[in-house]
Amino acid sequence: MRTLEERITQYAAYHRDRRNIATHFVGIPLIVFSVTLALSVWSMPLGSIALSAAIIAAAVAGIYYLKLDFALGVAMAVYLALNCVLAQEMAAMLGTANSLWAALIAFVVGWALQFWGHKFEGMKPAFVDDIMGLVIGPLFIMTEVFFMLGLKSKLKQYVEARVGPVVARREHQAT
Repeated sequence: MRTLEERITQYAAYHRDRRNIATHFVGIPLIVFSVTLALSVWSMPLGSIALSAAIIAAAVAGIYYLKLDFALGVAMAVYLALNCVLAQEMAAMLGTANSLWAALIAFVVGWALQFWGHKFEGMKPAFVDDIMGLVIGPLFIMTEVFFMLGLKSKLKQYVEARVGPVVARREHQAT
C-alpha cells in the first residue's frame, strides 16, 4: 500500500492552483454527499437496526483512511459519519425516488465544479491517471483543512518540496 505522503503528493501535483482547490472544497463534499445519499436508500436489516450501503461504504473508506494516517483517518471517519447521518435523515424525509434525484443533482453539480477547477489548473483530474484519486480527493481536502489549521506541517513540507506550494494562479500552457 502506498503511503499517505505518496498519495497526497501525487494528488497535489494536479492541484496547485488556489482556484482549483477552492472549487474542490465545494465539489468534493457535494460528490461525497451525493454518493452517501444514493447509497443510504439501500439497506438491510441487522437485528433491530437497518444497515445502509452508505454506512458500509463509509466504514470501508474510514478504515482505509485510518491505515494511511490516524489523525486524518479519525477526521475523515467523523466527516463520513456525519454525511451518513445527514443522508439517512434526508432519505427518510424525501423517500427513495426524490433522494436519488437529489443525489444525482448534487453529483452533477459537484463534478461540474471539479472540471471547472481543472480548467483553471490547466491539467486533467488526478483520477484520469490513477483511479485511486477518487478516494484520495476527499482526504486531500481534509489534508488542506489540516494545513490551514497549522496541522501536519511535516506533510505539507514534504508535499511542497516535491510539487511546489499552492499558488494563486498556476502558469500553464494552453492546450
